[in-house]
Amino acid sequence: MLSTVLVPIHRAGWPFIALFAVAAVILWWIATPLGLIGVVATAWCVYFFRDPERVTPRRPGLVIAPADGIVCAVREAVPPKEVAAHGEPRLCIGIFMNVFDVHVNRVPADGTIDAVDYRPGKFVNASLDKASVDNERTALSMTTTDGHNLVFVQIAGLVARRILCHAKPGQSFAAGDRFGMIRFGSRVDVYLDPVYDPLVSIGQRMIAGETVIAQRRTD
Repeated sequence: MLSTVLVPIHRAGWPFIALFAVAAVILWWIATPLGLIGVVATAWCVYFFRDPERVTPRRPGLVIAPADGIVCAVREAVPPKEVAAHGEPRLCIGIFMNVFDVHVNRVPADGTIDAVDYRPGKFVNASLDKASVDNERTALSMTTTDGHNLVFVQIAGLVARRILCHAKPGQSFAAGDRFGMIRFGSRVDVYLDPVYDPLVSIGQRMIAGETVIAQRRTD
């Protein structure tokens, strides 16, 4: 019962939680109403960095949502050239995370990371399609265990200023494994190999590590 109430906190959040808590104490010392605001802000910071356990579907050929949030794009787009060998358009599924979503990102399929590339950029609203090109981002390419390619991209948002990614080329992951996070509102795009069919629509809510966003064709 206790484990269902006390959600784990991502280790990257503890310095921020400590900072918010100290600020709350100082504000409380200055004036009680300010202290109450500080307590609420600290509680929100704890909530933001929560890292709940997820149950990932294990059937072969599935692509799993890498982020919590709302599907903001299902469109043809060219994946980042830094990690994609061929500049041909693919179906891209974009998931937008607001400041109340879990921001821990998860690998969308079983496989091995081929390339990781970080690019600085702007911080426009991550729900806009141009954010995929203009914003700061970290792009990853992986070969799935059945030999197909997936590209997924962490994109900074309007208030996000820090992308965390611990995946390295040559590293193997299982679908649903954590590979990083983005702080304070952002987006993750997944570029599908042509063998996959999408299973989501714009406006649909995603649960990272659990929601199936695409499935490999069997014909």
